[in-house]
Amino acid sequence: MIHPLFDITGKKAIVTGGTRGLGKGMAEALLEAGCTVVLIGSSDGVFRTRDIFLKKGWRCSAVKADLSIREEIFSSFEAALKELGDDLDILITAAGVQSRHSAEEFPIEEWDAVMSVNLNAVFIQCQLAGRIMLPKGYGKIINIASMISFFGGQTIPAYAASKGGVAQLTKALSNDWIGRGINVNAIAPGYMATEMNSILMADETRNMQILARIPAHRWGTEKDMKGATIFLASAASDYLGGAIIPVDGGYLVK
Repeated sequence: MIHPLFDITGKKAIVTGGTRGLGKGMAEALLEAGCTVVLIGSSDGVFRTRDIFLKKGWRCSAVKADLSIREEIFSSFEAALKELGDDLDILITAAGVQSRHSAEEFPIEEWDAVMSVNLNAVFIQCQLAGRIMLPKGYGKIINIASMISFFGGQTIPAYAASKGGVAQLTKALSNDWIGRGINVNAIAPGYMATEMNSILMADETRNMQILARIPAHRWGTEKDMKGATIFLASAASDYLGGAIIPVDGGYLVK
């Protein structure tokens, strides 16, 4: 039996970046818990992921959109909302991109692309979700920050700026909305075994350096995101606002 604090059966959710990696794991957590979920992804993979979930008997729909294009942020949200009967209880903004160059060489076009997806789209989606959630006095918004929200990293100035922005945006939205029934919080993943980190994992020296600092002695996986997702999506987090929760195997406190 599910404890009432963690029961999200029947809730309606939108998950961006739910096609693969951490976003897929978070979407899966909601679906396993009885939510209806609409995935928003940038490739046809979003439909393949939807079909996998449907075969498991879960209630899932999919919308394809390029979130670096302003118009598609709005149109994809509208399409997702329509799939949910114009109602929304949970928003997870897991879509993200990264680009690596030394700061002095970082192409401004890539800066714009990273900021568009990782920060601008997040604000717009949160704003649109807020307009649905505020009239009914209930909602859960889960943004995806990063360890890089706490420190700067190297060769990723746009990603660092965007994830620092996500952390501050999460706090600002919480200040505006928690008293009106909407909890806005963020998860800050650590070093996760995802496609985005494949280069780091393939570098034997860097991989060993990373593992040496993780007290859990392993890279994280999408399954490690599930507990925090259910907590932040449920009544268990009703008094939590503006929190940036590290899911990092203890990396930040080493």
